[in-house]
Amino acid sequence: MLSLLAFLAAWQLAAAVLQSSALPTPATVFGRVVEETVSLALPAHLGITLVRVAVSFALAMAIGTAIGIAMGRWGSVDVLLDGWLVLGLNIPALVTIILCYVWFGLNDTSAVVAVAVNKIPTVIVTVREGARAIDRRLLQVAQAYRLPRWQTLVRVYLPQLYPWLIAAARSGLSLIWKIVLVVELLGRSDGIGFQLNMFFQFFDIAGILAYTLVFAALVLLVEAVALRPLERRLNRWRS
Repeated sequence: MLSLLAFLAAWQLAAAVLQSSALPTPATVFGRVVEETVSLALPAHLGITLVRVAVSFALAMAIGTAIGIAMGRWGSVDVLLDGWLVLGLNIPALVTIILCYVWFGLNDTSAVVAVAVNKIPTVIVTVREGARAIDRRLLQVAQAYRLPRWQTLVRVYLPQLYPWLIAAARSGLSLIWKIVLVVELLGRSDGIGFQLNMFFQFFDIAGILAYTLVFAALVLLVEAVALRPLERRLNRWRS
């Protein structure tokens, strides 16, 4: 809170000194947030963006986790897919977005696929390292006690993988937020990215900062309410 107050004070001071339309005061920006919220424009565009983020995130985590576990567990799969993984990690997101729009059209399916494709390789890399770090001795203990496979998976294998999955989720979510905005800016007629593009066209700095602040606040909220409590709960067995 202290750092936030210091940031607001520095922002207010800079705006007062510069007296420029390129840097509106915090009061002006917060007033714009209220205005956009009352008109329901901000909630509508934010809701659309959140749906795209959620679908892309779920798709990327599901596919990336499955492939990452396979590559970490079986060397032949790792050798087979490693070259494609390196390629996926280095293809620019902009290229993937443009190709998806050209191939599948300017629709939400293209937007979600483009975002997921850009995120899947980073999930694979993280989960693969986690799968390689699994303690095989614990699996041998489970086998000695003749635990069913599903219990071995849920109570022995996955708990060791949780820190890596949380790391993949955190890095993935931070990347998906950004890519979704680019996708909306390039080819959608709604969402936060589309609105930011419209504000840019009219050089509306207050609008850009208003939507950016709300988006940043939402990211912090997701981190505080969802990811951190989930991380503590999943890693509770370690203590």
